[in-house]
Amino acid sequence: MSNWDAMLPGPASRNNGGSVDCSTSGLLAYGAGSSVAVLDSHSLQLISVLPMPSPSSTTTTPTSSTSGTASLSPYITSVRWTPQPLSRDLLTHEPSNSHLLLAAGDRQGRIALLDFRLKSVSLWFEFDSPEKSKLGIQDLCWIRSGPDSHILASINGPSLLSLWNVSTGRCFYKYDASPEYFSCIRRDPFDSRHFCVLGLKGFLLSVKVLGETEDNVVVREMQVRTDCSELQKLERDGNGGGGAPALTVFPLYFARLCFSPQWKHILFVTFPRELVVFDLQYETVIFSTALPRGNAKFMDVLADPNNELLYCAHVDGKLSSWKRKEGEQVHMMCSIEELMPSIGTSVPSPSVLAVTICQSNSTLQSIGRLYSEVANDVDFDNPFDFCDESLLISKTHMISISDDGKVWHWMLTAEGTENPQREVKDSMMVANVNEVAMPELNTDPTDGKVVKQSEQLSSNRSQLPGSTFNGADITLKMDLVGQMHLLSSTVTTLAVPCPSLTATLARGGNNPAVAVPLVALGTQSGTIDVVDVSANAVAASFSIHSSMVRGLRWLGNSRLVSFSYTQVNEKTGGYINKLVVTCVRSGLNRAFRVLQKPERAPIRALRASSSGRYLLILFRDAPVEVWAMTKSPIMLRSLALPFTVLEWTLPTAPRPVQNRPSRQSSLSSKDHMATVPAGASSQTNTSSTDPKAANSEASQDDISESFSFALVNGALGVFEVHGRRIRDFRPKWPSSSFVSSDGLITAMAYRLPHVVMGDRSGNIRWWDVTTGHSSSFNTHREGIRRIKFSPVVPGDQSRGRIAVLFYDNTFSVFDLDSPDPLANSLLQPRFPGTLVLELDWLPLRTDKNDPLVLCIAGADSSFRLVEVNVNDKKPGPGLMPRNVKERFRPVPLCAPILLPTPHALALRMILQLGVKPSWFNTCGTTLDKRPHYIPGTTSATGDLRRYMMDSPPVGDSVVPELLLKVLEPYRKEGCILDDERARVYASTANKGSTVRFAFAAAIFGESSEALFWLQLPHALKHLMNKLVNKSPQKTPVPVSSIEVDDTFILRRITSTGKSIPETWKRDILGNGQLKLMAFEQEELWASATERIPWHEKLDGEEAIQNRVHELVSVGNLEAAVSLLLSTPPEGAYFYANALRAVALSSAVSKSLLELAVKVVAANMVRTDKSLSGTHLLCAVGRYQEACSQLQDAGCWTDAATLAATHLEGSDYARVLQKWADHVLRVEHNIWRALILYVAAGALQEALAALRESQQPDTAAMFIIACHEIHTKIISNLENSDEPSTSVANDKQLYSIGLDAENEDVIAVSEYYGQYQRKLVHLCMDSQPYSD
Repeated sequence: MSNWDAMLPGPASRNNGGSVDCSTSGLLAYGAGSSVAVLDSHSLQLISVLPMPSPSSTTTTPTSSTSGTASLSPYITSVRWTPQPLSRDLLTHEPSNSHLLLAAGDRQGRIALLDFRLKSVSLWFEFDSPEKSKLGIQDLCWIRSGPDSHILASINGPSLLSLWNVSTGRCFYKYDASPEYFSCIRRDPFDSRHFCVLGLKGFLLSVKVLGETEDNVVVREMQVRTDCSELQKLERDGNGGGGAPALTVFPLYFARLCFSPQWKHILFVTFPRELVVFDLQYETVIFSTALPRGNAKFMDVLADPNNELLYCAHVDGKLSSWKRKEGEQVHMMCSIEELMPSIGTSVPSPSVLAVTICQSNSTLQSIGRLYSEVANDVDFDNPFDFCDESLLISKTHMISISDDGKVWHWMLTAEGTENPQREVKDSMMVANVNEVAMPELNTDPTDGKVVKQSEQLSSNRSQLPGSTFNGADITLKMDLVGQMHLLSSTVTTLAVPCPSLTATLARGGNNPAVAVPLVALGTQSGTIDVVDVSANAVAASFSIHSSMVRGLRWLGNSRLVSFSYTQVNEKTGGYINKLVVTCVRSGLNRAFRVLQKPERAPIRALRASSSGRYLLILFRDAPVEVWAMTKSPIMLRSLALPFTVLEWTLPTAPRPVQNRPSRQSSLSSKDHMATVPAGASSQTNTSSTDPKAANSEASQDDISESFSFALVNGALGVFEVHGRRIRDFRPKWPSSSFVSSDGLITAMAYRLPHVVMGDRSGNIRWWDVTTGHSSSFNTHREGIRRIKFSPVVPGDQSRGRIAVLFYDNTFSVFDLDSPDPLANSLLQPRFPGTLVLELDWLPLRTDKNDPLVLCIAGADSSFRLVEVNVNDKKPGPGLMPRNVKERFRPVPLCAPILLPTPHALALRMILQLGVKPSWFNTCGTTLDKRPHYIPGTTSATGDLRRYMMDSPPVGDSVVPELLLKVLEPYRKEGCILDDERARVYASTANKGSTVRFAFAAAIFGESSEALFWLQLPHALKHLMNKLVNKSPQKTPVPVSSIEVDDTFILRRITSTGKSIPETWKRDILGNGQLKLMAFEQEELWASATERIPWHEKLDGEEAIQNRVHELVSVGNLEAAVSLLLSTPPEGAYFYANALRAVALSSAVSKSLLELAVKVVAANMVRTDKSLSGTHLLCAVGRYQEACSQLQDAGCWTDAATLAATHLEGSDYARVLQKWADHVLRVEHNIWRALILYVAAGALQEALAALRESQQPDTAAMFIIACHEIHTKIISNLENSDEPSTSVANDKQLYSIGLDAENEDVIAVSEYYGQYQRKLVHLCMDSQPYSD
């Protein structure tokens, strides 16, 4: 028995704790019951479902226990994708799936590392002590512990923080914060070794991991002040959690945090009624605001990756947006939107459980904004992409999950009005950035046709180069751009269509109905979900009943009949039964058997004949009713016999020739799912036709169908319904010993001529109604609840196989044609991860070699298809192998990260080397209807080399063609890039190699690498400017420029610290991610200056020390002196502050020095922090030594800020290079380190770092990018208007040290060639990924 990768999860619930995670490559995972659902966030298609193994299956053998309760898996409460990138170390290691690992924790305290590729658990994380292993998981987070290694942090139970070694699965560090309740863990985007843990009462833990031992964990404890009165009341009212996590004890009390992606040390924290901005450096709250009146409590907080915006989810399903006031760390609510639209939702409205932002879209948007030919790329095919009379600033993609089984995809659009003031670019720039490789934030449009279209849309649509925006004029809009519907509620019943030759198409006609790949599921909420098994998706959902659907049957292949009942009064015991016929095609519901008064007995079950013409309604302690299911159903009669079970006959296997014409006539040649034609259940009487029959309903009288039954006393029988008459079928009875006296018959299946019965003692009996032959065997199991005959096709044996569902929620498959059915049975006593509530066979077999497929409804609300292999013998040379059933998808699944690792690396290399956009225009069937919108490109066939933009500058020129051949199957299917990403690539492919490298990194989720490539041209330009300015042969820079610079620096030193020069004001909207890669002096200084006003209102001696430090770093000595002199005499820092005030004032003016001396009137007797020494060094102008002291003290950002303020040239480069060494060796952030190396001119060290990290492709691409950018800068200098000597004479001076003769460059090229050859071999050996 093998599990098809066909499973639909039940809906997520509060018990899942809002567990959701979206990887940087666009894979969305969330907890749904006891399973993890994995979706593609771009197209919102279900990729796979990973059920968590049951606790007993991980400790015992599958057959050691048959207890039903032990095999139900607990709820998933946290999921986290590994941040490990696609491994490129092919020459020393085999390709791995390390980038597709997922950590999942559940309510029983188990943590599993799931391998998405293998669909299995690769590692369990376990405590040494069993009692701690049972503490439920509250949250998980991956933390970097080395250059290529991560650890897993978890919150176990209410207050235990645990750190886990990923290679051994053992816990190496524990921190217990009881009686606090921990709520969430978040990783620092600026330093992935650092993370914070927040408690419900405001307890904040700041942890930095320096290694994988207990001694290498540094912990700081802090407190975020908040009102805990509501939580204390909940604690008093409750009876204690008993070791349960916060999500179990307080399911509606949320405390969440997120790091600011723009500002280091800044945390955004939400409590139920408060939003707080917390500064980790100052260990204090710098802003807080109460929940505005009329709004529901906060549930979660998310920071926009590109904009200075906050999004807060509320428990009532609304989303509020908050924007920062310019110059301050103050946030104001600017909009509030519904995440659960009131139209089309049930009452009461479903709840929003979790929200998350798609990081992959944000990284691609950064590339598109910086390099796209059109400033705002308008999707003319997308009706949501038009923003009238406004200027599009950014788009943020958000996913929300609701408890009705829906996943919502939202587009948050920021629009603004243009500020007439343009940014003035630095006049000292030697090379124009637009002409080198890094354009302005928005380049001039070059495609006249597209610009003309956008001008027709709106005169204000195009964003001009260098435009800035007024934060107050920004408006936010939210549009729903996608929705995926999974199972809406807990599954209560299951039905599959089983049409026979007598089953007619909808609303009349006698053509045989086609077997359709649909399964209907009744749910607890009263809805019926119709599942298309060929697409593994919910095709339709009907909200029919107001209470639980208790029974469901197909009438033919296009109608459903269902029932529910409600009890009117518990004392009197009356029931209101509701019966509804639903047309699947039109969605129309029609109730029948509508009574005015409540009934004494509720409906027990429904039984529909295989043709859909007749329906049996079974009541509890009341006669059975027989109905003819015509357009207006008619009750034929009632049967007042004490039935226990009733079953209609199933279609029999037709003779191969007899039904072939009907099969062909009922199907078109394009149908993928063939029909299962089946004969009439009994002989058709053609001689008794009613002469008055003029419609299709009357012709039903010609058809007779039979049903078998068992009575309370064990008696058996078969009745035949012929037209409107019911008569005894008169079967041939078995021997008298066949009738059971000890066990009540509880289940039955009937396919002419065989009746199979099961009783509450576990006995199974079968009986041939035409010959009287019978047999029985005991299953040695508990009572039998369901028996289902497997579907038959021509060539099958007589009795076939049955699936048996027992009362302990286990099942088995027995072969009745076997001499010993028990010995040849397929036992499945414990289904992985769930209990089996209902099962039935999928009637889609067309050949006897086709597999049997079981449909299973699990107790975890899931729906699964399980393939049962019935062929004992392997197919011989003459037998055709079974066809693999491919999943149908409405649009191709474009998720390159899911390709086999060699094929993914091949695509990455093709994108890096530069493939023409026309390569993405395929001739696939789906894409014929809506091809990629790439202007000016045409699809071509023939020689694959024509698709490459240029011959590769490094490596083997034959390799790209071989890789394109490997990727051709994916290209034909159109599953490489979707429309949106293909358009981004087409608009940026000709903008230089660094843009292609950034795009390739972003596609595979490596956002840090993508930002590195985006900043590399800036860093090289910074280096070249330094080389040009110090050149003795170069014409001196004009005096006016020097005066501007001196004036600027002087104004920085003597300013009050309140303003930032307009020249260095950054566009705070749309490019926030690039702050992670800041290196230029002006950027670092402006960022530090902007933070100073946030802390002006803070009191306390520690806060004053930090504020003085900030002011000295940015050169604002006057404000620093003023702050130091304000220290009260009784303060612990008074004397140290006085000393610094005197020293610093001497560097400003004589008058200020005299003022300081007058204030200071005591001796310096106490010592101060070591940072005071740096301030004294600044007072005497020894900035280089001050920076070294700061770096030795671990204040790396402060040292860089000080250097950016006071140092130039090689002095500044030395500070950057030392910082780069720290970032690489200690913080393990290679991409940040590379930018700093390049800016410092240490390109050899950057190349060495890439080689050491085993990234041969990136090292080679780095050399290509540096050469390309360097060539453009030199060419720009040669064409400049400044009178100068020939640059050709200065090549040695302007060299960046990566010449072709360089030994390191030669070694990198050779290593890249070996990598290419190895990759080609691996690609040829790998099977293509099939969905």
